[in-house]
Amino acid sequence: MDPSGPVDIPDASTIRLFNSPSFFRLWLGQVVSSIGDWLGFVAITALAARVGGSSPEAAISLVLSARLVPGFFFGPIAGVFVDRWDRKRTMIVCDVGRGLVLATLPFVDTIPGLVLASLLMETFTLMWGPARDASVPNLVQPEFLPQANSLSLVAAYGTFPIGSAVFALLAKVAEWLGGYDALRGLRINQESVAIYVDVATFFLSALVVSTLPISRAARGLVKPAKRADMKQTFRELAEGWKFISTNGVVRAVIFGIATGLFGGGMLVPLGPIFSKEVLGAGPSGFGLLLTALGVGMAVGIVGLSVTQRHLNHQIAFVGSLIVGGAMILLGASMSTLAPALGFVAVLGVCAGGVYVLGYSILGAAVEDDLRGRIFATLYTSTRLTLLMAFALAPVLSRLLDALSNRLFSGAISLGGASIGLPGVRLTLWLGGLIILFAGVVAFRNVKSVALEEPM
Repeated sequence: MDPSGPVDIPDASTIRLFNSPSFFRLWLGQVVSSIGDWLGFVAITALAARVGGSSPEAAISLVLSARLVPGFFFGPIAGVFVDRWDRKRTMIVCDVGRGLVLATLPFVDTIPGLVLASLLMETFTLMWGPARDASVPNLVQPEFLPQANSLSLVAAYGTFPIGSAVFALLAKVAEWLGGYDALRGLRINQESVAIYVDVATFFLSALVVSTLPISRAARGLVKPAKRADMKQTFRELAEGWKFISTNGVVRAVIFGIATGLFGGGMLVPLGPIFSKEVLGAGPSGFGLLLTALGVGMAVGIVGLSVTQRHLNHQIAFVGSLIVGGAMILLGASMSTLAPALGFVAVLGVCAGGVYVLGYSILGAAVEDDLRGRIFATLYTSTRLTLLMAFALAPVLSRLLDALSNRLFSGAISLGGASIGLPGVRLTLWLGGLIILFAGVVAFRNVKSVALEEPM
């Protein structure tokens, strides 16, 4: 943590909710950028489906998968550059870069063009995200970090419905603008109008970030930036990995979040199947499960904002992991929708707690000159485990379904009751066990520090 503390003093208008004017401005920039992100996500998906022609599903999968590739090769190195460069300037360049890449999409008519744009967008995002996360502890007081991360979670994911609603409204705007001959060169349609609005949100975010006191000088790093030196880059990268391997708390948080996401991520591809084949609720049931998860996360975030000052953060983090794993096990054991909704809602509470507390622990435990590398490692690890969960869950479900039918004829009897063992339920049980394992390992790494932390 930067010993000098926050770079500005909270004023009366922001102290209760945002702690400092600078964090408030950064949060506003993130809200604007996130709305644009979700708007662009929907627009690019629609654009890929249109360009894909007779194979829209394959086109969408290829374009969206392209956004995961840079993280595997560039993610950890991005953290080195974030620690080396001026973070404010990095965020501004990345926002402007994303805006410029997006501005070309209405003129792209091929899947390779969309894939290239997705790769560039993700590369900029890999720089912007860790720079932002590493800057937050310098803008707020240490005890406010959990609430700051709660607000950031709301900005990142709570804006999805807004982005989707705006995209729907832009259909009428596109019809109106399409009547002007002077605008025909801009290829006006619903997707292109949404993309142009997204471009504006990135430029607005860059403008907001430009007002923040998070330059190298403000962070106390008055030394000149290092020249490009790949040997030094890899030395700094190794320094970050060494810190993670030797710091039990940091290792526990990164392992816990990444492994927990692997187990929980199985819910995404299997949720519709579970709702249809096990709960008998169909697509509407899956929608209710997602709603329960979102409401649970909101309750967890609000509750944590109120109680976080009285919590032992390490113990609460581990407890959220373990309870979350138990909720998946119990929810997957249900055969009707109503009790499953209750367990999924509690899972949402735990998921919000894991995210908020994990980021807060890292922000407090890592020195400023290493923070970019640590957050970049976390960012890359979570994306890798999510991709693995998305890819492996359907395969595991089919394999376990075949194994269950062969060994148990798809069900077992306990106490006179028959319990179905479809592959989707077995896979979700496996996901819950993986999260429980992550919680146990995390506790073993943090227990010496957690038991000493004052309440």
